[in-house]
Amino acid sequence: MKRITFVIIALLCCCTAAFSQETYLDPSELPDLIKCLPAPAEKGTPAFKYDIERYKWGKEQRKDPSRLEMARGDAVWTYEALIGQLSPAFGMVLSKETTPQIWRLLENSLRTIDPIRVAPKAYYHRIRPFEYFKEPTSTGEDAELSGEGSYPSGHTIRGFLTALLLAEVNPARADEIYARAWAYGESRVIAGAHWQSDVDASRVAAGIGYGILQTSPAFRAQMERAKDEFRSAVLVPITDVVPDVILEIRYYGTYNFVGARIDGYEAPIALLTRQAADSLKAVSDDLMAQGYRLKIYDAYRPQKGVDHFVRWAADLSATDMKPYFYPDLAKSVLFEQEYIMAKSGHTRGSTVDLTLFDMATEKEVDMGGTFDWFGPESHPDFCGNPETGQYTGDNSKSPKGRSITAEQFEHRMILRRAMLAHGFKPLDTEWWHFTLRDEPFPDTYFNIPIH
Repeated sequence: MKRITFVIIALLCCCTAAFSQETYLDPSELPDLIKCLPAPAEKGTPAFKYDIERYKWGKEQRKDPSRLEMARGDAVWTYEALIGQLSPAFGMVLSKETTPQIWRLLENSLRTIDPIRVAPKAYYHRIRPFEYFKEPTSTGEDAELSGEGSYPSGHTIRGFLTALLLAEVNPARADEIYARAWAYGESRVIAGAHWQSDVDASRVAAGIGYGILQTSPAFRAQMERAKDEFRSAVLVPITDVVPDVILEIRYYGTYNFVGARIDGYEAPIALLTRQAADSLKAVSDDLMAQGYRLKIYDAYRPQKGVDHFVRWAADLSATDMKPYFYPDLAKSVLFEQEYIMAKSGHTRGSTVDLTLFDMATEKEVDMGGTFDWFGPESHPDFCGNPETGQYTGDNSKSPKGRSITAEQFEHRMILRRAMLAHGFKPLDTEWWHFTLRDEPFPDTYFNIPIH
């Protein structure tokens, strides 16, 4: 009986191990790098002379303690270590516990492509630099690597493949991710474990591996799950945190200055970073005590939405919405006067466009001007001093002598005071626009669709 129990437990363990070691393709489906890539550089050739010069470069890099420490960290041959090294460039901590879908994507993809290096390593059996020069590695890998082929570099294939995957999940950080993966490959030259030409070919091998992964429906499905998880980790629906808000997402509809639904707005929802949403909840609580609800026009905006604005602005013939949003301006000056820009704070996820809704009258509060009106009438200092909250009636900035009343100005100030009191900062050209003062992603422009 004990033996039967032991066998059952052993079988269950094997099944669990097999499930956890999922791959997207069979090794027989992988490209043959012996046929795909050129043979490694031979002794006496210009390419090999370059390898020697780069080996010398790598030894010089070891003199920099921080670079040497990075190379040692990059040498650790585990998925956990690799993902940990690239996580800062991705912009958030990645782990099995906190980002299981992204982790599964990376681990299964790496496990699928890992065998691609085996055949060329055995076929060419290229001597490693530290063995060629009879000098130790700078990472303590001598015993582990001795006698193993140098071409291609497994570390570099793993590192650059991981970068390709992470950049697809978070394209806003692609530059940082690729730069770190490039350094990850250079670490193998600094270690003395690989020649430069090994590393160069391995980046191509990673691209080949990434390409073949695209043929797997299971991979594509997991990639979508990873993207959804990333979006959920970075951005939350405002209504999940502030259930009392009213949504009128102008860029999902056609009543906006473009006159069409904007790219990236695939659902009429508003997203913000968790930090911004939490602060907006405090604003909402404050204003509800005064008899108001918040009405949201726009929040997080994908970069593709900003790109849509830029394309529209370049088409000077598209002026259908001019009477409603910019009657006093020629469309040709919208770039010059920065009404349209190639980058927007909205894309960082902590900016919101909003107004007040009066719970007593059940109407939107009269702010003396519409959302997205291009002109000085939208400025917080129009007809008053926003720092003191004093109404002055000075409408000299208006090209057509338009004005707002003291009551309309005060409505703007009620919104402004609440937003500033709870961690937001204003924009000096739009009374409806506020950004979280301590936004969590001040340098990241996301391109995650709203859906």
